[in-house]
Amino acid sequence: MADEKNTNEASPTVAKRILLVDDDPEIVESMRLALKSVGYEIFVARDGNQGLALAEREDPDLVILDMMMPKRSGFLVLEKLRRTRKVPTKIIMVTANEGSRHKAYAETLGVDDYIRKPFAMDRLIDSVKRLLG
Repeated sequence: MADEKNTNEASPTVAKRILLVDDDPEIVESMRLALKSVGYEIFVARDGNQGLALAEREDPDLVILDMMMPKRSGFLVLEKLRRTRKVPTKIIMVTANEGSRHKAYAETLGVDDYIRKPFAMDRLIDSVKRLLG
Protein backbone atom coordinates (compact mmCIF):
# COMPACT_ATOMS: atom_id res chain seq x y z
CA MET A 1 0.00 0.00 0.00
CA ALA A 2 1.38 3.41 -0.98
CA ASP A 3 2.05 5.97 1.68
CA GLU A 4 -0.42 8.80 1.01
CA LYS A 5 1.79 11.46 2.62
CA ASN A 6 4.27 11.33 -0.26
CA THR A 7 1.81 12.20 -3.05
CA ASN A 8 2.66 15.92 -2.98
CA GLU A 9 6.39 15.30 -3.39
CA ALA A 10 5.95 13.97 -6.94
CA SER A 11 3.89 16.92 -8.20
CA PRO A 12 5.80 19.70 -9.96
CA THR A 13 6.20 22.85 -7.89
CA VAL A 14 4.93 26.10 -9.32
CA ALA A 15 6.97 29.15 -8.37
CA LYS A 16 5.18 31.54 -6.03
CA ARG A 17 4.63 34.94 -7.64
CA ILE A 18 5.85 38.12 -5.94
CA LEU A 19 5.12 41.68 -6.98
CA LEU A 20 7.73 44.28 -5.97
CA VAL A 21 6.35 47.82 -5.85
CA ASP A 22 9.14 50.34 -5.21
CA ASP A 23 10.52 53.38 -7.02
CA ASP A 24 14.17 52.85 -5.96
CA PRO A 25 15.88 50.92 -8.80
CA GLU A 26 18.78 49.68 -6.64
CA ILE A 27 16.53 48.31 -3.90
CA VAL A 28 14.20 46.72 -6.45
CA GLU A 29 17.10 45.02 -8.22
CA SER A 30 18.59 43.75 -4.93
CA MET A 31 15.22 42.33 -3.83
CA ARG A 32 14.51 40.90 -7.30
CA LEU A 33 17.84 39.06 -7.48
CA ALA A 34 17.65 37.77 -3.89
CA LEU A 35 14.09 36.47 -4.27
CA LYS A 36 14.63 35.04 -7.73
CA SER A 37 17.72 33.17 -6.46
CA VAL A 38 15.52 31.25 -4.01
CA GLY A 39 12.96 30.32 -6.66
CA TYR A 40 10.27 33.01 -6.74
CA GLU A 41 8.79 34.51 -9.91
CA ILE A 42 9.14 38.31 -9.70
CA PHE A 43 7.16 41.18 -11.21
CA VAL A 44 8.22 44.81 -10.75
CA ALA A 45 6.19 48.02 -10.59
CA ARG A 46 7.84 51.44 -10.17
CA ASP A 47 4.89 53.33 -8.66
CA GLY A 48 1.65 52.68 -6.83
CA ASN A 49 -0.64 52.90 -9.86
CA GLN A 50 1.50 50.47 -11.85
CA GLY A 51 1.57 48.22 -8.78
CA LEU A 52 -2.22 48.06 -8.61
CA ALA A 53 -2.48 47.36 -12.34
CA LEU A 54 0.08 44.54 -12.11
CA ALA A 55 -1.56 43.09 -9.00
CA GLU A 56 -4.84 42.92 -10.90
CA ARG A 57 -3.29 41.39 -14.02
CA GLU A 58 -0.74 38.99 -12.47
CA ASP A 59 -2.55 37.95 -9.26
CA PRO A 60 0.63 37.63 -7.14
CA ASP A 61 0.85 35.44 -4.04
CA LEU A 62 2.64 38.25 -2.19
CA VAL A 63 3.25 41.98 -2.66
CA ILE A 64 6.33 43.78 -1.32
CA LEU A 65 5.31 47.40 -1.12
CA ASP A 66 7.30 50.57 -0.49
CA MET A 67 5.51 53.17 1.63
CA MET A 68 6.62 56.35 -0.14
CA MET A 69 6.23 56.28 -3.94
CA PRO A 70 5.16 58.55 -6.77
CA LYS A 71 1.56 58.63 -8.05
CA ARG A 72 0.09 56.55 -5.20
CA SER A 73 1.58 55.82 -1.79
CA GLY A 74 2.03 52.35 -0.40
CA PHE A 75 -0.76 53.07 2.09
CA LEU A 76 -3.23 53.83 -0.71
CA VAL A 77 -2.15 50.71 -2.61
CA LEU A 78 -2.51 48.62 0.55
CA GLU A 79 -5.99 50.04 1.24
CA LYS A 80 -7.14 49.32 -2.32
CA LEU A 81 -5.73 45.78 -2.33
CA ARG A 82 -7.46 45.03 0.98
CA ARG A 83 -10.77 46.42 -0.33
CA THR A 84 -10.80 44.79 -3.75
CA ARG A 85 -9.20 41.33 -3.40
CA LYS A 86 -11.57 38.45 -2.68
CA VAL A 87 -8.69 36.37 -1.32
CA PRO A 88 -6.37 38.64 0.69
CA THR A 89 -2.91 38.89 -0.83
CA LYS A 90 0.00 38.65 1.60
CA ILE A 91 1.67 42.07 1.86
CA ILE A 92 5.04 43.15 3.25
CA MET A 93 5.56 46.90 3.56
CA VAL A 94 9.13 48.20 3.37
CA THR A 95 10.02 51.74 4.33
CA ALA A 96 12.82 54.05 5.34
CA ASN A 97 10.36 55.87 7.61
CA GLU A 98 11.25 55.59 11.29
CA GLY A 99 7.86 56.60 12.71
CA SER A 100 5.97 54.07 14.80
CA ARG A 101 2.72 55.84 13.84
CA HIS A 102 3.19 54.68 10.24
CA LYS A 103 3.80 51.11 11.36
CA ALA A 104 0.65 51.16 13.49
CA TYR A 105 -1.39 52.54 10.57
CA ALA A 106 -0.01 49.87 8.20
CA GLU A 107 -0.98 47.21 10.74
CA THR A 108 -4.53 48.56 11.02
CA LEU A 109 -4.77 48.30 7.22
CA GLY A 110 -3.78 44.64 7.46
CA VAL A 111 -0.14 44.50 6.40
CA ASP A 112 1.39 41.05 7.07
CA ASP A 113 4.89 42.31 7.85
CA TYR A 114 6.60 45.70 8.13
CA ILE A 115 10.33 46.00 7.42
CA ARG A 116 12.40 49.15 7.90
CA LYS A 117 15.08 50.05 5.32
CA PRO A 118 17.93 49.36 5.20
CA PHE A 119 17.39 45.66 5.88
CA ALA A 120 19.32 42.44 5.37
CA MET A 121 18.02 40.39 2.43
CA ASP A 122 17.90 37.39 4.79
CA ARG A 123 15.29 39.27 6.86
CA LEU A 124 13.15 39.79 3.74
CA ILE A 125 13.56 36.22 2.49
CA ASP A 126 12.67 34.81 5.93
CA SER A 127 9.50 36.91 5.99
CA VAL A 128 8.54 35.86 2.44
CA LYS A 129 9.08 32.17 3.23
CA ARG A 130 7.08 32.45 6.45
CA LEU A 131 4.16 34.16 4.70
CA LEU A 132 4.10 31.91 1.64
CA GLY A 133 4.64 28.69 3.60
